[in-house]
Amino acid sequence: MASKHPEIIVTLTGQDGNAFAVLGRCREAAKEAGLSDDEIAAFLDEAMAGDYDHLLQTAMRWFEIR
Repeated sequence: MASKHPEIIVTLTGQDGNAFAVLGRCREAAKEAGLSDDEIAAFLDEAMAGDYDHLLQTAMRWFEIR
C-alpha cells in the first residue's frame, strides 16, 4: 500500500521509539516538506486517536517510513 505522501521520508529505525518522539519526527518531516498546518494537524489528530500501534500504522499510511 502506497503512503499518502511517499515523498516524505521519516526515519524511525534506530531512533527513540516513544510515541512523542515518533510524532515529533513525523511532524518535523511534514513541516520541512511544506505540508500545511491543517494537514499536519489532521495527521496528528489521526495518529493520536488510538494506541501506539495505531500511531505507527497511521505514520506508515501518511509517510515513507524507514
